[in-house]
Amino acid sequence: MAAEEHVAEHAPTAGEYISHHLTHLTSRAQGGIADFSLADPVLKLDSLFWSILLGVLGSFFLWRVARSVTSGVPGRMQAAVEFLVEMVDTQAKGIIHNEQSRKVVAPLALTAFVWIFLMNAMDLLPLDLIPRIWEVIYGAAGHDPHHAYMRVVPTADLSVTLGMSITVLLACLYYSVKMKGLGGWVGELFSAPFHAHGPAAILLAPINFTLQIIEFLAKTISHGMRLFGNMFAGELVFMLIALMGAVGFGSFGGIALWVGQIIAGTAWAIFHILIITLQAFIFMMLTLVYVGQAHDKH
Repeated sequence: MAAEEHVAEHAPTAGEYISHHLTHLTSRAQGGIADFSLADPVLKLDSLFWSILLGVLGSFFLWRVARSVTSGVPGRMQAAVEFLVEMVDTQAKGIIHNEQSRKVVAPLALTAFVWIFLMNAMDLLPLDLIPRIWEVIYGAAGHDPHHAYMRVVPTADLSVTLGMSITVLLACLYYSVKMKGLGGWVGELFSAPFHAHGPAAILLAPINFTLQIIEFLAKTISHGMRLFGNMFAGELVFMLIALMGAVGFGSFGGIALWVGQIIAGTAWAIFHILIITLQAFIFMMLTLVYVGQAHDKH
């Protein structure tokens, strides 16, 4: 007598729920936190889509405000943008003393602040809102909705934050060569930080070069890791709060957990507004500091 096996569908466990939300939609096999394979690179389609979309929206917003600027009493949007521009310009003047460089670096820093703020702010959306919409679309296309992966906070992706910090590194290298000349910069790589003379300079040159490379790597990696770590941790907290509500919703006796989830989620979201703004500001300030250091002679 043939027996049929029926696998009852069950709600995902806490581990499965978190794992699903931490999995990227990629161009091939699902990727983890970061994948830097050069032979078969992974495109994290969700991170690319949301980062590009938010970058375009941020640029469009700034462009529209710039076009509607008036000399009279500014509106709320114009006042907000003017505040941001003045803040970045003030910080840039205190760090980068070359006026020609500020004309490029200050807009770069402003762009970084607005872009990162918008990407961070995606963490304030209901955790399952966009992933659930994507499940419906993915399922309607004939795919298994259980494999509809979608992460909507690009700055919680290490590939994105390191990509931005590497861009800052390239800007630092460009201004190092521009301000000091290629020969002066290369000479600085082998002479700083010890600045020895005579035979000692030759002996210390490899050490100086090694320390310079370590400094470049340390600044770049820490620049990207700081933003990633804070946003990834914030994303995990939202997931844990959502799980607390799911437990309460699943049993009458756990109704207190469901109410607690509403309170905890609201409190964390309000506090998270400070975090997403602070992280955007820190990344912007470090961008100015690192590019400013490229102008200084050691």
